[in-house]
Amino acid sequence: MKRFAARYIYTLESEKPLINAFVECEDDGTILRTGWCDDILGEDNFISGAIVPGFVNAHCHVELSYMKGMFRKGTGMTGFIDQINALRDNTPKEKIIDDIRLWMDKMWTSGVSAMADISNCDDSFAIKAESPLYTRTFLEVFGTEPADCESVMSSVEKLRQRAAAYGLDAAPTPHACYTMSPELVTAASAEGLKSGYLSYHSEESDEEEEMLKYGRGPMWDNRVAAGMSTPPVTGKSSLLYFLDRLQKAHPAPFDEHILLVHEVCMDQEGIDAVKAIMKHPFVAMCPMSNIFIHNALPPVELLRRSGITLALGTDSLSSNDDLNMVTEMFCLQENFPDVPLNEILTWACLGGAEFLGKSDKLGTIAEGKCPGLVAITGLSTEGKLTTASKSERLV
Repeated sequence: MKRFAARYIYTLESEKPLINAFVECEDDGTILRTGWCDDILGEDNFISGAIVPGFVNAHCHVELSYMKGMFRKGTGMTGFIDQINALRDNTPKEKIIDDIRLWMDKMWTSGVSAMADISNCDDSFAIKAESPLYTRTFLEVFGTEPADCESVMSSVEKLRQRAAAYGLDAAPTPHACYTMSPELVTAASAEGLKSGYLSYHSEESDEEEEMLKYGRGPMWDNRVAAGMSTPPVTGKSSLLYFLDRLQKAHPAPFDEHILLVHEVCMDQEGIDAVKAIMKHPFVAMCPMSNIFIHNALPPVELLRRSGITLALGTDSLSSNDDLNMVTEMFCLQENFPDVPLNEILTWACLGGAEFLGKSDKLGTIAEGKCPGLVAITGLSTEGKLTTASKSERLV
């Protein structure tokens, strides 16, 4: 048995942390009980900070870890896409593999217990299969030309089979409205929904909205200049366009777990439309990535009121300086100071666990669960995150 004590224990089973408390677990991490300490400073394993459940990184592209430091910031989505296309195939395979392993290990030791990860190839499969960190892999589908739909889906099916050979939970998922023909959005959604899960980049930037609503802007001009087909101009948001294509995969309602990633431009109309057809909608916020690319943040206060389950992700090292969940939480705390840390932690732990269908084991500190236990140090005297805050896995 192991026992840890801390000034704060965020079980996430209630709206407030336990103060001057302990948590006991089996050696394998299975939670036995929590309680209050009679003599907190007399505890053998006292954490000067907080103990929280293991994090769930709800959106990552770990295979892009080799791209750390390669990208210019503040280029907007069009500039970012141009950079990733130019840089993607210029790195030796050995470095790509080494960097995936390095960052998978870093995430685990910093307290990430599970991850929803995007893959375009099989570079990460063997490492994920060996890692103690649970991963559901979303095999991202691209293709702007309608005539290529069948061949693209055939290719991603081969990738799914390779993932299955490693014992990974993996299925296709559509990337975004601006990189896919209408036919492919529906085909990829239909195939992914069979697994019960989708992860979709949605309303990440104003450029995306301008492209779908009005057929103009830098993203539109970029596609036309490259000779690629463009999505239909609908006069509606890119989210509403996606929902229209989704309902061609099968009629609403959708009982599957569908994760909308980013949602920087989400409004009440979009929220209402999502809730009208999805029984289990989720939104994954990636604030540091949004700032990196176009200095924007999602409408957190609107999302909090929406009733949609919120989760937190890091995105990739092509659009972030780190894969650090504490940094993402600190960013939200600083920009939305009225949001309690308990709620931000719920997004970072429980929201992603619920999306992945793993909340029976992960996401909260409760008897019988095995979420992992993580120490967060460097808190302020008021118990808030600071620039010095960092996390370390205890169990």
